[in-house]
Amino acid sequence: MTATWAGQRARPGTVGTGTIRADAIPKSRGDFAFSSDLYADGMLWGATVRSRYPYARIKSIDFSAAAVMSGVRCVLTHHDVPGRNRFGLEIRDQPVLADDAVRYVGEPVAVVAADHPEIARRAAEAVAVEYERLDALTDPRLALSGVGPDLHDGGNVVAHHRIRKGSAEPAADVVVRGVYHVGTQDQAFLGPESCLAIPALDGGVELYCSTQWLHIDQDQLADVLSLPLDKVRLTLSGVGGAFGGREDLSVQAHACLLALRTGRPIKMVYDREESFFGHVHRHPARLEYEHGASADGCLVYVRARILLDGGAYASTSRAVASNAGCFACGPYEVPNVSVDSYAVYTNNPPCGAMRGFGAVQSCFGYESQMDKLAAELGLDPVEVRLRNAVGTGSAMATGQRIDGPAPVAELLRRVRDMEPPAPADSSTCDDVLMPGGAANTTHGEGVRRGVGYGVSVKNICKSLGYDDYGTARVRLSISGGEPVAEVHTAAAEVGQGLTTVQAQIVRTELGVRQVVVVPADTRVGDAGTSSASRQTWISGGAVRAACEAVRDRVLRIAAATLGAELSELWLADECVRSERTATDVPLAELLGSTNVDETRVFRHRQTFPLDPETGQGDGHVAFAFAAHRAVVDVDTELGLVRVVEIACAEDVGRAMNPPAVEGQMHGGIAQGLGLALMEEVQVVDGYIQNPSFTDYLIPTTLDMPPVRLSILEIPRDDSPYGLTGVGEPALLSCPAAVVAAIRDACGIDITRIPVRPEIIAGCA
Repeated sequence: MTATWAGQRARPGTVGTGTIRADAIPKSRGDFAFSSDLYADGMLWGATVRSRYPYARIKSIDFSAAAVMSGVRCVLTHHDVPGRNRFGLEIRDQPVLADDAVRYVGEPVAVVAADHPEIARRAAEAVAVEYERLDALTDPRLALSGVGPDLHDGGNVVAHHRIRKGSAEPAADVVVRGVYHVGTQDQAFLGPESCLAIPALDGGVELYCSTQWLHIDQDQLADVLSLPLDKVRLTLSGVGGAFGGREDLSVQAHACLLALRTGRPIKMVYDREESFFGHVHRHPARLEYEHGASADGCLVYVRARILLDGGAYASTSRAVASNAGCFACGPYEVPNVSVDSYAVYTNNPPCGAMRGFGAVQSCFGYESQMDKLAAELGLDPVEVRLRNAVGTGSAMATGQRIDGPAPVAELLRRVRDMEPPAPADSSTCDDVLMPGGAANTTHGEGVRRGVGYGVSVKNICKSLGYDDYGTARVRLSISGGEPVAEVHTAAAEVGQGLTTVQAQIVRTELGVRQVVVVPADTRVGDAGTSSASRQTWISGGAVRAACEAVRDRVLRIAAATLGAELSELWLADECVRSERTATDVPLAELLGSTNVDETRVFRHRQTFPLDPETGQGDGHVAFAFAAHRAVVDVDTELGLVRVVEIACAEDVGRAMNPPAVEGQMHGGIAQGLGLALMEEVQVVDGYIQNPSFTDYLIPTTLDMPPVRLSILEIPRDDSPYGLTGVGEPALLSCPAAVVAAIRDACGIDITRIPVRPEIIAGCA
């Protein structure tokens, strides 16, 4: 696929072209090295001792039996943490190793190093921890109301964000209300947590790990290990997916502690069950909504109360609650808004970042309300959305004006106007394509078809005054008679294709064919997190700026060498070209042994914190929008759903690598379908009931329907190449659209996701 920009056909491998990902072939062949494949001579294996209880006081830890086992090299507890025994992205409230108490099932209590992973596992089982069990607080409503123990100093409310806009008592002709619930979703990345920590001769540590943010890991680890930053050096290893689940520390601190104590390399790899305890999940949510509208369907007000269960520690709960509140009204013009969003501590597993970051939960609430409003008014669901859709210049619930593209109406029309899939014909249809699939549960009896829509909005990049920036170093040299450009950032490639985009930018700006993307590490300046759909914008902007600086120096060298005016020279096809003389000077000839090396930092425009009382302010860099149409067949007798087709339209600003954009959209749709129908970490009294891919269900190839995509390119004027972040939007309103289609098929009010068969069964 080849895209064009400003009427010019792009060259292969440059920005806007369909470019083969650098990691595509090795990953397809199984040759790609993930962090779980790491090896070092003389390495030991680490294992973790974890709490069996959701809430308990630690009375004693006896590791004598483990310490004397053959092959065991050391056992560490919180007493062995040399620095601060706390970490956290927003609040450093989570122990590296539990000291006074454990606050969730699976919390790390001790770590073991041994010669073999099986020995380490057995030694971990031999560590005896004496607990005094305490009454666990697992209901977030009780945590919010103040009933039950305070799990942390200051109480159990992690965050409370208020948004107040317009009149407090607006009058409406039609009012609809609803209470909605979103279950706990896991990121379900295929590569479990793993790393290799190697003690260094200078007393520091070299850590090779899969993460989403190298420098924030470095900062927390230096604090834990009581080492200066320059003695904690991180290199990104192959990441087997992330989706937010690798923003927090997991194995990193434990491996470093063991490596520094033993003086030997330490490898740690979680199995799948341990992974469920070792990383955060999507916040489960309770959403109370009230929408008021005029008789013609125009929104008058939205009132919402959103409660997120953050689990035992804060992680990113403050920011997730802020996002859930900021986008509680959706991409709609609402003159009067009253929203309260909360996140609370409980003794459930910790929750934090996951693709969509609070906006997913809100989207299910407000889109369910828009369907309810349409039904109350007797209007088409799409028409109600079109009448209220924001556009450029509209004010969001926070009062911020949208100064970039906001093609909500266009995206809705695109999915609405797509040809619908053919009706199911049970006489000719493969049974696998019916609800229940290969289980052969139906031949068409009791099956009804439904169509549903969803539209969504989310912020791009970091917000609310955060100093969000990226750093890039670009070096142009001659090797083997050919120009070679090296690009070095700390930006984490987590499967989204970032390394390929970096190379595309370098080829575009410097006109060279050979580009080497140096492995991401902390030797170069911070690139921020690979989340918030920000890396291509921020690190891509830094790479472009560094390339521009390199190009400027090369042209100055050429001007001095050729006696030409700088304005008449440009760089293309590995040559410096002169407009006046129509001559080309090869870069190899011009530079010789000269290396041109530049480092640049890129920042987006400034944002500001919201007013704490009203939630009003210019808090976000940009907004991304997407629309979905879902078509489902539902067996109303058994409650089984077959998604027939999902269509998605998304504004991407500019498609940097069009096939990669399509891949992001397919992936987001798959995760959205999973949240709608099957994916839920089931937690009962603080205990995870399904910590495996046997019992935690994710969509397979048989669950995924045909997908139709419509990619809209409306370039921005404030981002590199006009792009917009594309990682999250395709997920946001997918669950809402699927559930709307089920409601359309069954005629029942579904208020919870994932939708379980027993909710549907019997609706005929």
